[in-house]
Amino acid sequence: MSLNHIRPWRNIYRRKSRQIMVGSVPVGGDAPISVQTMTNTATTDVAATVAQVQAAAEAGADIVRISVPDEASAKALKEIVAESPVPIVADIHFHYKRGIEAAEAGAACLRINPGNIGSEDRVREVIAAARDHGCSMRIGVNAGSLEKHLLEKYGEPCPEAMVESGLEHIRILQDNDFHEFKISVKASDVFLSAAAYQGIADATDAPIHLGITEAGGLTSGTIKSAIGLGNLLWMGIGDTIRVSLSADPVEEVKVGYEILKSLGLRHRGVNIISCPSCARQGFDVIRTVEALEARLEHIKTPMSLSIIGCVVNGPGEALMTDVGFTGGGAGSGMVYLAGKASHKMSNDQMIEHIVEQVEKRAAEIEAETAEEADRPAAE
Repeated sequence: MSLNHIRPWRNIYRRKSRQIMVGSVPVGGDAPISVQTMTNTATTDVAATVAQVQAAAEAGADIVRISVPDEASAKALKEIVAESPVPIVADIHFHYKRGIEAAEAGAACLRINPGNIGSEDRVREVIAAARDHGCSMRIGVNAGSLEKHLLEKYGEPCPEAMVESGLEHIRILQDNDFHEFKISVKASDVFLSAAAYQGIADATDAPIHLGITEAGGLTSGTIKSAIGLGNLLWMGIGDTIRVSLSADPVEEVKVGYEILKSLGLRHRGVNIISCPSCARQGFDVIRTVEALEARLEHIKTPMSLSIIGCVVNGPGEALMTDVGFTGGGAGSGMVYLAGKASHKMSNDQMIEHIVEQVEKRAAEIEAETAEEADRPAAE
């Protein structure tokens, strides 16, 4: 990551990890932190699952995980992989043969839970299948399914037990000369998750998959994930993330991106800076922001938009954004372009006008980016 010498307080020093590939997506090293989600359709319903994968990819998902609970799902996975625009991770629980079948079906990565996959011999068979078919693997330690001997040793799920579980299974993979793996140590408790992730980050150079498992619904789960994942990412821990919500997978992707965007770790789409509104507002801020969020979902170009209800903070915020609108009086406000006051616009026409200005600026940014890419390197 490039360092910000002007504002050093914004710097995040990422943990050094080795890099693996999940299909075409690099994970770890200096690769961008990737965003994942998981489908919740029946895997055997190929059309519905493919549609959900495509929707997640359109929202920005780099990788999508799909559950493979039975043989029929493993067969369906082959069709899904063929139509997926992003690499597919096969989620394997209880039956090791599903892992073998998923590798044969073209999964880019196999996620196994050490606590329920079975004996070391069975894990070795899954490793062999992953190697034969070019799959990476994720060791998925979960506080809710730790091995019996660790629960007996520690008395309850705790960071030490989760780290020990992860290291035991890392040893199995490494003993079989398999190194294309990442690891997660998830819990629904934010404190337990954070402590376990810090412990595993110190104990291995493997890429780390971050998540607060079973975080809850859209609001509560977003808050728990933002606190847990946000703090770990701020510490430099994490190479790929999944926000686990009892909500549409697209919402998981959106929240994941917003967490990364807030820390300056990924940039995609329009970052809307808006006030909470108050009695000073010159227009309906809440309704306007809701409308703009929906109207600007199609913009993938990283850029900023400020929507501020009055002139107290509006001009100052607009100085730092690509496009801005600040409420004024007499039913109109000021439009800012590239940080400078440009022209007035009536409130009843502002949404359409702002959408036009954002689309225009996005096209300009894309053109500038393409021009820089085509420019020959300096001698």
